Amino acid sequence: MFGFVLALVIIGTIRAFPTYQDFIPNGHNVPNPCGGGIWLAVGHYNPTQHTIDKNPFGLDFRAAGHTWTVALCNKDSDGDGKTNGEELGDPKCVWTKGATPAGSATGHPGICNPVGSCSGQQFRCGCVDHDCVIG
Repeated sequence: MFGFVLALVIIGTIRAFPTYQDFIPNGHNVPNPCGGGIWLAVGHYNPTQHTIDKNPFGLDFRAAGHTWTVALCNKDSDGDGKTNGEELGDPKCVWTKGATPAGSATGHPGICNPVGSCSGQQFRCGCVDHDCVIG
């Protein structure tokens, strides 16, 4: 029984933090830069799971106290030439938690698109464990 409970605890800790999706505009609708679908764990390199490796947006979000701030909105975490706010549908940085964003998410704030096109970003689609992602 202990092993079953431990397994449930471990599985529960590696999933995306859905509550964090509520802390950013369009957090439940960030497009997958690897093509098709939604990237649920926006601050991580794995699209569906909380992992140790945070992408640049995840690091910036953590530094902002897990809060959508004007500074975080105006930042270009992934270095693709678009602010986080532009990519998440809040180009004027006015969104507040619980409100409807001005627009739809058009990109991923932590992984440049096309993937790997940003200077220094070595992330590869299909490469979702800590051994193969380097920010």
